[in-house]
Amino acid sequence: MALSITVAVEVKLPLTSSIHAELPLLIMHFVTSDLPVLCLVQEEVKIFHPPNTADYFIMVRKTSSGFFTSIHEDMPLHISRGYDRKVLHSAYPSSSSSSPLSPQKEKRFSPEKYTQPYLDFMTKNPTVFHAVDAFTKQLEDAGYVHLSQRTSWTIKPGGKYYTTRNGSAFIAFAVGKDYKAGNGVGIVAGHIDALTAKVKPVPTLPTKAGYVQLGVAPYAGGMNTTWWDRDLGIGGKVLVKSSDGKIKEELVKLDWPIARIPTLAPHFGAAANGPFNLETNMVPIIGLDNSDLTGKAESSLNIPAGTFVATQPERLVKAIAGELGIEDYTSIVNWELELFDTQPAQLGGLGKEFIFAGRIDDKLCCFAAIEALLASSDDASSGIVKMVGCFDDEEIGSYLRQGARSNFMSGAIERICENFSEHCGPNLVNQTLANSFLVSSDVIHAVNPNFLGAYLENHYPRLNIGVTVSADPNGHMTTTSVSTALLSRIAEKAGSTLQVFQIRNDSRSGGTIGPMTSSRLGCRAIDCGIPQLSMHSIRATTGSLDPGLGVKLYKGFFDYYEEVDKEFQ
Repeated sequence: MALSITVAVEVKLPLTSSIHAELPLLIMHFVTSDLPVLCLVQEEVKIFHPPNTADYFIMVRKTSSGFFTSIHEDMPLHISRGYDRKVLHSAYPSSSSSSPLSPQKEKRFSPEKYTQPYLDFMTKNPTVFHAVDAFTKQLEDAGYVHLSQRTSWTIKPGGKYYTTRNGSAFIAFAVGKDYKAGNGVGIVAGHIDALTAKVKPVPTLPTKAGYVQLGVAPYAGGMNTTWWDRDLGIGGKVLVKSSDGKIKEELVKLDWPIARIPTLAPHFGAAANGPFNLETNMVPIIGLDNSDLTGKAESSLNIPAGTFVATQPERLVKAIAGELGIEDYTSIVNWELELFDTQPAQLGGLGKEFIFAGRIDDKLCCFAAIEALLASSDDASSGIVKMVGCFDDEEIGSYLRQGARSNFMSGAIERICENFSEHCGPNLVNQTLANSFLVSSDVIHAVNPNFLGAYLENHYPRLNIGVTVSADPNGHMTTTSVSTALLSRIAEKAGSTLQVFQIRNDSRSGGTIGPMTSSRLGCRAIDCGIPQLSMHSIRATTGSLDPGLGVKLYKGFFDYYEEVDKEFQ
């Protein structure tokens, strides 16, 4: 294959002479003639390169002393695919048009183009339900068809589909146009849930010293000390009975500051230093009620006893019903709500090198995976199924039906196999899984300059460099030597940089969906995620280029997996 080069080459020569200019593995041969400015004629100017490769073109410009030719210095070196950009000019009319051909440019990958879409996505979709809804709408806009878990599936080569569970997890997949039974599945999977505080089943609490409070419970490590004194909104899923008696799901988002968990000023001494009781010291305030002093009570909504909304704070019922345009409060039969930081995702740093946002873990990798799936060409790896899985409940062990330990993904793969063979059984399913590969895509710890001693030497993931392979000798990660070598080849072809992380021996490793998913499926797998600072804080940091760098690698995985996998058979 022809090598791209990153240096400019200038050749000036008389109009009737010729020259051979040698470059590494690339020989240029020029036969000059009287050509117009900015023209290239394939019959007269050739680039000769090793056998069995396609022709490439070079721009030639006539000058007063001869010809000038250059290879643009902004072309990156990609040994596996040659030039990122081809410029073609013609001095003669084409057979199909009387006008010269316009310059054609092959687009280079630009990670920065994903920065603002990621910021917008994070700000607009603060709960797990909003995130799934946004992703699935994006898939539908791209032609993906919804498959209900409650019906039989019909799947065809070249088809694009998605399915959901609980409104908080989904799987999307594109079947290659050349897919055959037994071929593999290229999977990128992560989790879409994040640390939060969830509203209790009966969250109404007695007024204390004039404060109206809301009963909430920590989800995973939510309501840690980073949640003190934050502006908290509330949102989630609401079940509403319609006029025909059917239950429908509505999403609600009160994205102005509704709640706050106030700290105790340090002036109070020991009481302000903790330890703090999550049940009594970290209860959000959501309003004031001084009716015990003023004698002026707020008018009641007169909600009938025995209904769901009768167990909820009236102010909250009124606010959510108003947001959804619901007049009959009793039509709300239940809801699943959570608190979230209302501060928008935004760029930071003097050069805007950072992204500051809530819930980066792991919506960042889910965002990159979906964008990569949509960006991958139908012609790339056309003999496999390209799949993205975004699971719920990872932060609490993945034990629920919408979590990675469930049969959600394995069931989807079995249904795919069934559609491509009249004799689908364990033999075919296991053949498919043996030919498959999982990229477990969860965020990983970026190096913190204030705590370098907490990191293993030579394992310092940096921001805005590339996705990080995460290893662990005790099985907390699913990475192996084979999976690392395979993904390294894909990264080479995609032009991506891989970093590496492993925890120190005297520290505790976290976990991902990788080990549980790969052990259930039985496929090869690797843990490979985007770096971030301040994991499990209500507000975290990643690089402004990191969403796009994630897209670049995961797109490369979808594009090149079928080709690279043949090297490992």
